[in-house]
Amino acid sequence: MRSTWLDWIVKVVAGPKSKWITLLVWIALTACLTMLLPAVGDEENNGAANLGANRPSVQAQELAAREFPGQEGIPALVVWHQEGGLSEQSLNNIRKLTETLTTTPLPNQAFVPPYFQLPLPALLSSLSEDQSTLVMPVLFHNGTEEDWLQTNVEKLKQVTTTLFGSNPYDVKIKDTSMLSARVTGPAGIAIDAADLFKNADVALLLGTVLLVLVLLLLIYRSPVLALIPLVAVGFAYGVVSPILGFIASRGWITVDSQAISIMTVLLFGAGTDYCLFLIARYRKLLTEESDRGVALKRSIEDSAGAIAMSGITVVLALLALLLAEYGSYHRFAIPFSLAILIMGVASLTLVPALLAILGRVSFFPFVPRTPKMILERAERKGKKPPIAKPTERYGRWNGDVVTRRPWTVALLTFFLLAGLAVGSSGVKVTYDLLSSFPKDIPSREGFTLLADKFEPGSLAPIQVMVDTKGKTHHVSEALSTLPFTGELSQPVKGKVNGDIQAYELKLKINPYSNEAVNTIPIIRQAAIDALTKAGIESPEHKVWVGGQTSDQYDTREVSKQDTLTIIPVVIGLIALLLLAYLRSLVAMAYLVLTVVLSFFSALGLGWLILHYGFGVESISGAIPLYSFVFLVALGEDYNIFMISSIWKKVKEGLPFKDAVSQGVTRTGAVITSAGIILAGTFAVLTTLPIQVLVHFGLITAIGVLLDTFLVRPFLVPAITVLLGKHAFWPGKLETQTVSGKQRQES
Repeated sequence: MRSTWLDWIVKVVAGPKSKWITLLVWIALTACLTMLLPAVGDEENNGAANLGANRPSVQAQELAAREFPGQEGIPALVVWHQEGGLSEQSLNNIRKLTETLTTTPLPNQAFVPPYFQLPLPALLSSLSEDQSTLVMPVLFHNGTEEDWLQTNVEKLKQVTTTLFGSNPYDVKIKDTSMLSARVTGPAGIAIDAADLFKNADVALLLGTVLLVLVLLLLIYRSPVLALIPLVAVGFAYGVVSPILGFIASRGWITVDSQAISIMTVLLFGAGTDYCLFLIARYRKLLTEESDRGVALKRSIEDSAGAIAMSGITVVLALLALLLAEYGSYHRFAIPFSLAILIMGVASLTLVPALLAILGRVSFFPFVPRTPKMILERAERKGKKPPIAKPTERYGRWNGDVVTRRPWTVALLTFFLLAGLAVGSSGVKVTYDLLSSFPKDIPSREGFTLLADKFEPGSLAPIQVMVDTKGKTHHVSEALSTLPFTGELSQPVKGKVNGDIQAYELKLKINPYSNEAVNTIPIIRQAAIDALTKAGIESPEHKVWVGGQTSDQYDTREVSKQDTLTIIPVVIGLIALLLLAYLRSLVAMAYLVLTVVLSFFSALGLGWLILHYGFGVESISGAIPLYSFVFLVALGEDYNIFMISSIWKKVKEGLPFKDAVSQGVTRTGAVITSAGIILAGTFAVLTTLPIQVLVHFGLITAIGVLLDTFLVRPFLVPAITVLLGKHAFWPGKLETQTVSGKQRQES
């Protein structure tokens, strides 16, 4: 069965005529999809909801929209600041601006404070204590997408510049006594986040391409070979992008800029790996086989199964993200898994076709030849044949070490990885998007001003709503006496149901901090207790807590739930696939356990570097789950490729230790080069100005390197040697009759 489908691949994609047909099919497919369907970047939606309608913060938002329509919306907080105090002219200009926005609203504007109706002394009471700062909230209608938010804010800046005669948004905050302005709050943060990702896309793509190209040139020293994986990835992206764009335009999936950025890295990293698994084997066989067609056929037979299995493993692991309730996790599943699927198909069709077309020229100027071809070439030139240089010296040393000293190798690598894994216990996570921004980004500068001049909670007040059922209560007293309450407004009655009352609570602390997030259940319980004392039945169903802090609390709870769901599913899927492929419970168990250990080691080492090396206080709560899915799935790629080689050697009749040694030797160079390239592509993320991607890129790159240089070459083969033939249990490997020459060549 296996040889049948492999023969079919060779015949269909790499035959004398079919190789050209395969290339033309890919060209035609890419061209047609690109012309007929929208690119995925054109269908980005960075404003999609992350929380479901069943979450308390979402229910609170819906209630606020119905009962308090004048108070609901997406706030853009314009922070006006002037060193030494806001001048009378500045205040009058701000008043004129609110009048203009009232008479001629912005496209999606819901509310702007009527400062123009206030006498100057009344407006002065709204300033900070040192009279240097004023906050002007501009609310936009709920549901306004980020592109429209950006359009509205740009229009606001244009109107401001026209009225003021200068642009205060470009004025530095500390370096001048001129009036400066910064847009912060949920709208400002969302706009800055979109801008960061938008500006990062081109830099990320160019950086990734350049890095992969340079690494391929350094490792393989062939400009032609360096281009083959890049061409394959380019075609794969040319197919993936319009397909994703089409299904996104139909509303079947939602894609955002963060998903597209990481998908690009994944395509180049994993895609190059799959190509190299085949290319490295092809180059080796070209030194043994004079017929390049036979060499390609044998390389496909040796590599296709492992490539297909690796691709399926990653696809299914990524599809497990569909089980996530949190929108950002869920939205990653289809783009990532489709990208790997298409890349896997390209590596088994397009890459063999390109190799069949180019033949030995693929490796120019260091063309691999058989000993006979080298001798004939030297004779034609009238020169002595070059002395063959020993190859795979490191791989042979690696194979010898793990077979001669398996206990030493296994224990040393295990305790090293376990020691690093201990560091993961100290990881602190946050769900504060603002903390991942550069310090000079406008929304963060605006927040810093707010925190310095006002209660930090002014940036994102918490809205507490209660259904009083017309009874006297003491909710106000209960909320105002909480130790973290900075300011508490008077209650406002609902427009539809007068028994519903709303309070605006401003915290004394950063409303995006973990400390603030922890206050949400306390606030809710305080309101419930007050309603209980008032004799109101089922008070837990009559309290709603909304706002950005409440949203972050729900995000944290949903993320924890998703993590507890997805991690076991990913482990289970990979375990089942390994069991089906290797037919061994024992091998399945230690391959899964070693890659999980590698993940915790990467998380621990990454945290130690970030926290103690760069002073990072916390990482995004999404990073552990993202890193786990990528590292466990991609880490098994290397294990599958190496174990497949060992299993093949055993089937050929080699003694068990020799099979392990040769399996490690044969796969060592290609896995090392593939691992360096994959780690490098993730490391490119660390050059971006977005901290969540910097941290994710660093931890994932560390995990790939640990897999490449510790788990795959030392820990896994050492365990395999220690287990001996028990590693196959309960399956048995049937020994094939293979000649000594064939065994040595393979």
